[in-house]
Amino acid sequence: MSTKNSIRAEELTSIASADLTGGYDAINADGLSRACTIIRLTNDMDVDVQISYDGIVSHDYLKTGDWLEVNAGWVFHNNQGGQFKKGTIVYALGTAGQGGSLYLAGYSQQD
Repeated sequence: MSTKNSIRAEELTSIASADLTGGYDAINADGLSRACTIIRLTNDMDVDVQISYDGIVSHDYLKTGDWLEVNAGWVFHNNQGGQFKKGTIVYALGTAGQGGSLYLAGYSQQD
């Protein structure tokens, strides 16, 4: 993989606190439109949530008011950065709250 000097941002997606069902709810139901090197989750809800990258098990925990950035490019070395696959759906697990949203942003190398 050759290194590029520019990035492309995914369209921001979100799920409202009131829409949480207590199961794994998709934040980006259509999946990532491209393979992303970096994703960022921002919890602006009034509830804590668990994050899943497969909708089966929880992988991260995000408290109210916190944010999480996962840089998959740091996972590997020797100039072979990792990526979240195109089509990856990110899920939130939590109980419905009264307000706010959970936001997902993604960044990939520009073509």
